[in-house]
Amino acid sequence: MILLWGPPTDPPLAAVFAALSRRSAPAALIDAETAACSVLLTVDPVVCGSLGVDGAEIDLAAVDGLYLRPGVPAAGSERAAVHEALWAFSEVTSAIVLNRPAAMAGNGSKPYQAAQARAVGFATPDTLITTSAEAARDFARQHREVIYKSTSGVRSVVATLDLTDDERLADLETCPTQLQERVPGVDVRVHVVGPLLFACEVRSSAVDYRYAVRDGLDVEIRSTELPPEIAARCLTLAALAELPLAGIDLRRTPDGAWYCFEINPSPGFTYYADATGQPVADAIAELLLAS
Repeated sequence: MILLWGPPTDPPLAAVFAALSRRSAPAALIDAETAACSVLLTVDPVVCGSLGVDGAEIDLAAVDGLYLRPGVPAAGSERAAVHEALWAFSEVTSAIVLNRPAAMAGNGSKPYQAAQARAVGFATPDTLITTSAEAARDFARQHREVIYKSTSGVRSVVATLDLTDDERLADLETCPTQLQERVPGVDVRVHVVGPLLFACEVRSSAVDYRYAVRDGLDVEIRSTELPPEIAARCLTLAALAELPLAGIDLRRTPDGAWYCFEINPSPGFTYYADATGQPVADAIAELLLAS
C-alpha cells in the first residue's frame, strides 16, 4: 500500500496518484484536513497501528511507501492530533518516505542549506542576514545588485533591494532578513528522484521567475543536461540532506560557475514537468513502489 497525504487538488500529489493508478498499484490519497480521520499508533517495541478514514481502516503495517505534502492544521485541533500521529509514523516507519520530517526540517534554515551546498562543492552567493538598515546599506554598496528573501522555508517573493526605500529598510529591525548578491546567469532546476535526475533550464527577465507571469514577463522552461560533475554534486547533496526526493535550485554563470541557492524537500515539480514533459511523477511512483 502506498499512502499519499495531503489535499487531492495539490498538483504534485494528483500527478503521483495518477502515475500509481496507471500501474494499478494499491494507493490511497488521504486529505486529513477534510476526511474523518483517526490514528492509533504504537511505536514500542515495534511500529504498528491503523489509520481510520471515513469509516474505512488502513493497516499502517501494510504501508510500503509514503509521499507527504500535508498542510499545517491549527494547533490543538482534532486535525492537529491526526497530523502529529501521521508525522510521527512517517518518521519511524520502515517504509520509504518522501521525505522524512527530520530531513525536511533542514528547509527551515536557508543558511544551513547553503552550508550543505558548499560542502559538496557548489558556490553560494555572498549573503548577509541582518536587522540593521545600515548594515544592509553597507552590504549593498559592496555589490552591483542585491536581492532579499526569507531565511526560512516559508515561500517568499525574491525582490531587488531598493536603497532609496527608507521606510522598507526601517522594517528590517522587526525581522531578520536575508540579503544576497544577485548572481548573473541562467537558472537551472534539478529534481532528484532517488538515483535519477531531471534538469531544466529556466530563462526569464524576472527577478523571481516563479512570479514572471504575474508581473507580465515571459518565462521559458526547457529540459537540459547537466555536466557529469554537477549531476554528481546534486546526487551527493540530496544524499547529504537525506532527501530521496528534492528540488535543487542552481544558477550557471556566464563564466561557467555553478551556484546553489536552496534545496526544496517537497518540490512542486509539476510546474516544470508540465513545461518540459519530464516524467518526474512516474519516477516518484516507481521509487515509492521499489521498497
